[in-house]
Amino acid sequence: MRSLDEIRAALEDCYAAIEGLCADLSAAEWKTRSLCPDWDMGEVVQHVVSIEAVMAGWLPEDVSTPPPFGRAAEFLAGTDDPAVLTEKVRAVFDERRRDLSALTPADLARPSWMPVGPGTYGRFLEIRVFDFWVHVRDIAIPLGRSTDDGGLAAELALAEVEGSIGFIAGKKVGVPDGSSIAFRLTGPVVREIDVAVDGRAKQVAHLDNPDAVLTTDSTTFIMLASGRIDPQAQIDSGAVSWTGDAELGERAARNLRFTM
Repeated sequence: MRSLDEIRAALEDCYAAIEGLCADLSAAEWKTRSLCPDWDMGEVVQHVVSIEAVMAGWLPEDVSTPPPFGRAAEFLAGTDDPAVLTEKVRAVFDERRRDLSALTPADLARPSWMPVGPGTYGRFLEIRVFDFWVHVRDIAIPLGRSTDDGGLAAELALAEVEGSIGFIAGKKVGVPDGSSIAFRLTGPVVREIDVAVDGRAKQVAHLDNPDAVLTTDSTTFIMLASGRIDPQAQIDSGAVSWTGDAELGERAARNLRFTM
């Protein structure tokens, strides 16, 4: 798990990115379809910020009690109006900034309910960074907005995918027993993620001769794993390529999605 200062900094980057988009979107853009199926840009903002609204002022006491999700309705009231939504976003983020400034390292270790099962409050906050990071791009990519795809928030987002890479390679891609694959990410977050299958797929420190090597940038990798972008379009554009076992490489390029 990352340090408290790192988590604070990553969440601040996420808050600032959403605030910037809210300030910049035109009336037509608020209603434009996002990468998140069935949601326009306003609905993406409503969703991601409503979770922060229910987390405001909340600290977990155990692994079975979630934050008070009933409070989301209070936040959402009136937010079909972009001006109201933008003002509520600022208010929620200001409250969350105060929450984060008051946290101690011990708070990160608190047992906590999480959307993926029991964990700690620190892990929950890391998942929030992943959620924000992907949703910012749900908005920015269709509108052609530039984003900073490096830095702590990107590293945390990638870590959520990397943490599931055994499942992705074994269950989604179907790397055969006795085979291996390397994912080479060229940037902005540079990484080599190696997976070998010996009874089960698991990440390994290094592969000298993987059966297939898939190469892409870190943003494309995360967004494919999040099910947000079309694999065929990335293959056609050259954003994703592979060497070695051609069938395995293509199967990996088309089947990275593990969440939505």
